[in-house]
Amino acid sequence: MPLITTAFDATSTAADVVAGHDLTGTRAVVTGGASGIGTETVRALASAGAEVTIAVRDPEQGARAAQDVVGTTGNTTLRVAHLDLLDLDSVAAFVADWDGPLHLLVNNAGVMALPQLTLTDRGWETQFATNHLGHFALTTGLHRALAAAEGARIVSVSSTGHLASPVHFDDLHFAHREYDPWQAYGQSKTANVLLAVEATRRWAEDGVVANALMPGGIMTNLQRHVSQDVIDGWERAQREGRATFKTPEQGAATTLVAAVAPEFATGGHYLEDCQEARTVGDDERTRDGVRAWALDPGNAERLWAVSEEHLDQRPDAE
Repeated sequence: MPLITTAFDATSTAADVVAGHDLTGTRAVVTGGASGIGTETVRALASAGAEVTIAVRDPEQGARAAQDVVGTTGNTTLRVAHLDLLDLDSVAAFVADWDGPLHLLVNNAGVMALPQLTLTDRGWETQFATNHLGHFALTTGLHRALAAAEGARIVSVSSTGHLASPVHFDDLHFAHREYDPWQAYGQSKTANVLLAVEATRRWAEDGVVANALMPGGIMTNLQRHVSQDVIDGWERAQREGRATFKTPEQGAATTLVAAVAPEFATGGHYLEDCQEARTVGDDERTRDGVRAWALDPGNAERLWAVSEEHLDQRPDAE
């Protein structure tokens, strides 16, 4: 089956993608919407008339971002809500506070390449807990609201980092293998894709579909834990023409394609540079495409079950 293509490319911006779309009446949640591509995602949605909730750990930072977006779009329907993806009580509170349908959930927040193994109070590796489990709890918690929209989409912001690692079901939290920041990040980003695959399979009949994407290389607050040596290497690669960085506005474009483009209304797709990405073999040396392991239905179903088991381990569920 040929890959799905759109009129947009790596140089397109989020504003380009939403141009001509009227999202009046669309209710959206963007996690991590207070900085980087999250803010540009909020801005593009707001510019098209959507009612956007910025879900963030720091409401003051979220309020500043909202004020900026209101100033550039004139849309005053923005809302800021507290959400800490590492705190399942916070996730539950956000879900309980949500009222009415939800047309678009953008799981954008994340953490990258923590230099040392860091475990949550439940013993979960922090990148997997933040990037996947927190978003899994949020997504499943909002299922009823998404279904009520009668045509909702979930957007799962993944990364080319997923190329580095499948989900290691036998050792998710590095209890028995040596911790590596990029393996941990890659595992969590593979999980982001698998969430989109399984959510679509389970919920398409409810009118809910999900897509995952790689936004591109963008220098944002996401890189705050990355060593200076690595960043220097990235910048050297850019100067030498071996890598290209996008602006946050360009990075958010692929998010918006996954969110609103009619070409991706069926869900279960992985996008990069505003197009559906090619599937690459698990051993292929590449810097683009999507690993077969990230689209595998068996892996997706297994991860969903394992994620539910993790959430059932919460103290208030015992």
